[in-house]
Amino acid sequence: MNISDSERIAGILKLYGFKPLKKNKETDLSSKALAKADLIVFNTCGVRQMAEDRVYGQIHNLVTQGPKIKIILTGCLANRKDVQRRLKKKVDLFTDIKDFQENFEKFLYCHPEFISGSQEMLKQFQHDINYLSISPNHTNKFTAYIPIMTGCNNFCSYCVVPYARGKEISRPVDEIIKEVKDLVKKGYKEIILLGQNVNSYYETSFPEGSTFGFRRLNLRENKNNFSQLLKKINSISGNFWISFISNHPKDFSDELIETATKLKKVCEYIHLPIQAGDDKVLEKMNRKYTAKHYLGLIKKIKANFKKNKPKKLYSITSDIIVGFPGETKKQFLQSAEIMQRVKYDMVYFGQYSPRPGTVACKMKDNVSKKEKERREQYLNEILKKTSFANNKKYVGKILEVLIDKEKNGVYFGRTRTMKNVRIISERKNLVGKIIKVRITKANVWNLESNL
Repeated sequence: MNISDSERIAGILKLYGFKPLKKNKETDLSSKALAKADLIVFNTCGVRQMAEDRVYGQIHNLVTQGPKIKIILTGCLANRKDVQRRLKKKVDLFTDIKDFQENFEKFLYCHPEFISGSQEMLKQFQHDINYLSISPNHTNKFTAYIPIMTGCNNFCSYCVVPYARGKEISRPVDEIIKEVKDLVKKGYKEIILLGQNVNSYYETSFPEGSTFGFRRLNLRENKNNFSQLLKKINSISGNFWISFISNHPKDFSDELIETATKLKKVCEYIHLPIQAGDDKVLEKMNRKYTAKHYLGLIKKIKANFKKNKPKKLYSITSDIIVGFPGETKKQFLQSAEIMQRVKYDMVYFGQYSPRPGTVACKMKDNVSKKEKERREQYLNEILKKTSFANNKKYVGKILEVLIDKEKNGVYFGRTRTMKNVRIISERKNLVGKIIKVRITKANVWNLESNL
């Protein structure tokens, strides 16, 4: 979602005549290269303290290089009062991501030196363009991230997203379909549908004259839920893959399981975060499901893959937080038990980090940093075994692989199950193409092939 947001921000900047610096060291925010910029936009993530601290350090480095650079801060940290107080003398504009265009236009009114041509351009500004409708400046020519909704209604006790992005808002189906069709015509091979809670998608009506208003439709009357959207995208002609992140177990319906495991273009890959294996911890997290319910979903997903795509391999991945406030060693071992039973292909671990403004921030963070690290390592050892065992099933199989990049004669790509593949080949110009390869070797984290 952060990549997608940045692409839309870049689209807005391009609309108003801004040009990006050359890619030479542009990711090194301490380099002298960035001192040549007139404007720098920080699209921030506030999920972990590490990401937040990086923002403070990078902005400090930029400000010390000279006062001429204007700085805009958007994303999850932009509306945090403590962040605004800390950076008020260093940042020129704080703006919510969904209001970026409107607030950026106001910023330009105050800084006319940025306006190309004359004041006539100011008269062309439009404040009524919906954020999700902004044309992105895609950074990739074959993989496209498409946000179909934004915001969240779940209020998990550890998460800042509902406070940073507001309530769930979904895009109209016709608008999404048009964007996908345009991308497929341009040769895009992979469409990744995005949402903080992507499987709770429902088509939203935007009241006339409103820039970001919404009303929730009655789902019984509205056929365009997430399953219906997947079917419509799947029916678009062309050779491309469909995947989606991130899901919430409480909204993963039987209809969606059947749809996602049956449609031809939808990848054989499901990311379903468990976050914790103990029911009491899940309750404190406000996750609204139990471990038993979650395991029931996994059982159904596996059964439907075997029924609907019996000749295809599939993968299931998840997220787990270790060291949530009050999590005992016994409760932690329930997460390990879930991993042993599900046999995940990948799990993204997070050591609990208090986020200001959340309910969990008021709880006593009584699991030490050292213990959090130990618990993460313990789970990672389980993951190594299940990942390696799953990867061995791929050896000898002929699979479709989307090539991401090439380096020194070696190609790197991904399967439909999101397995990374290292390919040695003398063939040229494979980046951005879907090719078939025979897997020759399985490693813990990736696969290998020779063409």
